[in-house]
Amino acid sequence: MEKPFPWVMIFKSAYHFFIARTESRLSLIPVSPTRATQMRHRRPASLLLPAIAMLLLSSVSSFAQQTIQIQPDSVVVDSLEVADAEEDMMLKTDTIDFVYFAAPSTFEHVPGDDNPALIADRLACIERTMPLTYNDRIQAFINYFTIKDREYTRMMMRRKNLYFPIFEKYLAKYGLPDELKYLSIIESGLNPRAMSRVRAVGLWQFMSATGKHYGLSNNWYIDDRMDPEQSTDAACRFLRDLYNMFHDWELALAAYNTGPGNVKRAIRKSGYRKPEGNVYTKLTFWDIYPHLPRETRSYVPQFVAITYAMNYLDEHNFYDEGEEMLPTADTLQVSKFLHFETFASLTGTCVEDLQRLNPSIQRNAIPETSKTYTMYVPSDAKRMLELNRLAILDSASKTGRKEIEALAKNTESTTYGRDRIVYRVRNGDVLGSIAMRHGVSVTNLKRWNNLRSNTIHVGQRLNIFPKNSGGTSSSTVLASSKTSSNAGPSPIPNSKTYVVQPGDTLWEISKKFEGLTIEKIKSMNRLGNAKLQPGQKLIIGL
Repeated sequence: MEKPFPWVMIFKSAYHFFIARTESRLSLIPVSPTRATQMRHRRPASLLLPAIAMLLLSSVSSFAQQTIQIQPDSVVVDSLEVADAEEDMMLKTDTIDFVYFAAPSTFEHVPGDDNPALIADRLACIERTMPLTYNDRIQAFINYFTIKDREYTRMMMRRKNLYFPIFEKYLAKYGLPDELKYLSIIESGLNPRAMSRVRAVGLWQFMSATGKHYGLSNNWYIDDRMDPEQSTDAACRFLRDLYNMFHDWELALAAYNTGPGNVKRAIRKSGYRKPEGNVYTKLTFWDIYPHLPRETRSYVPQFVAITYAMNYLDEHNFYDEGEEMLPTADTLQVSKFLHFETFASLTGTCVEDLQRLNPSIQRNAIPETSKTYTMYVPSDAKRMLELNRLAILDSASKTGRKEIEALAKNTESTTYGRDRIVYRVRNGDVLGSIAMRHGVSVTNLKRWNNLRSNTIHVGQRLNIFPKNSGGTSSSTVLASSKTSSNAGPSPIPNSKTYVVQPGDTLWEISKKFEGLTIEKIKSMNRLGNAKLQPGQKLIIGL
C-alpha cells in the first residue's frame, strides 16, 4: 500500500521556520516606546496564529488523506513573498503610524533630491531680463520654500492672483522686468497691511520718507503705502530709478532693501572694479556680498529662490488648493466724512469686505478733505446705494464722526489737528530732554522724524507735534535756542537736591539753577564722568 504524502510535517516545519525567521528580524529593529505600546496592543492577534495554524494543518491533513495533488514549491514561494513584504513594511519607520493612526491626505511626497545641475538648468530656462544665478546660498532658500516651509509657498499660491495682475500692469507701464512681481512676496508676503519692525509698510514695504518722496502720503486716517495700486506705481518708479543708478538689477534689488548709500559703501569697500586679466570689470552683487548688511545678503538669494519656486510648483508637488478672492467691487467717489459701519449696515454689506477692498483706510472711516477719495465698495452695496444715495451718504457722514475725531485728537502718536513745530537741535540736546520740554514721548519724536536711533546732531531740524492748547489751524513755528531759556535759571530749592529726569545732562541741569556749573555738580556728587541715570538724586547746593 502506498504511503500518503507527509503534508502535516511539511507545514509544521514551514510554520516554525518562518515564525523563527520573523522574530529574529524583528529583534534587530529598534522599537520606540510608542511603537512598543502599539505592538503590545496587537499581541493578542499573534497569540491566535498557532490556533489558526493548527486548524489549517488539521484541514490539510484531511485533504491529504484524499490524495489531493499540490505542488510543494508553490507554498514556499508564496510564503517568502509575504515575509519579504512584511519585512519591507516593518523597515519603513512610519509604517505603523501611517496605517493605523494617520489619514493618508495629511501626507505628501516632497521632492528634495533634485540634482544641482537640474536646478541650475531650470533657472536658466526661466531667466529673461534679470540674472537668476545658481549657487549654494540660493539652493538653501530653494529648499526653504519647497521643503521646509511649504505652507508659506502655498499661501503665496492662494494670494498671487489678488495682486499679480496689478503688478504686471504697472511693470509693463514702466518697461520693467515681469519677474519683479515676485519681489513683493519677499517684502510683505503679499499682505497690503504688513508692517516691519522699522515701520516699513505695505506690499512694497515703503518707509515713510521714501513713500512721501514718491507721492505716498500717510496720516492718522489713511496710509497710501497700503494702497495696492498707488504703492505698486511708486515701487515701479523707485526700482526704475535704482536701476538707472546702478545699471545692474541685482544691485538695484540690494539697494531697494538696504538703501543706495549702503550699496555704494559696499562697492567702495570692494574696490569699485575687479581685475579680469588686463581688463577691469564692474562689480556685481556677489562681488560686494561680504560688505553688505546681513539682511541684504539674503535678499537677492530669496528673490531668486521664490522666483524659481513659483515657476516650478508642479515639479515640487505643489497642487492648486484654491485661491483667495476679493468681492466684486465698484468705485465710489467720496469727499465728505464716511463711517464704514454705518455705510455697511445701510447697504447690506459687511465692514470686513470694506476693509479688504480698502486696506489703506486705517480707522474704518474716511475723513472730510478738500480732495476726493476713491473708495472701493462691493457691487451689491453699490446697487443698494443707488436706490437711496443721498440718505445713505448723509447718515454715514454724521454717525460716529465726533467719536472718531475725538479719538484722533487724543491718540498719543497722532498729528491730526496739531500744530507743527520745527525745532533746531542745539549743543547738549538729547531726544529725552527735547521730548520732555514739549510734552511728547521719545518714541513719537523718533516716529515723526524717521529716526532709527537716538543720535541727533547740532543744527538738525526736528518736527514736533505738541498737543494743542487752543488753535486748530496747522502752522509752522521755528523754535530756536532762546525758547527754552527765556524764563532764565531758577534759584536752588531748599532741598538742595535734584532728581535726574529722562534725557537730562549735566549741562541741562547746570542751566536750570542759578550759580550752578557742571564742575560744581561733579565735585559735590563725586562724579567721575558725565553719565546720569533717571531717578538719580544729585546734590546741587550746600
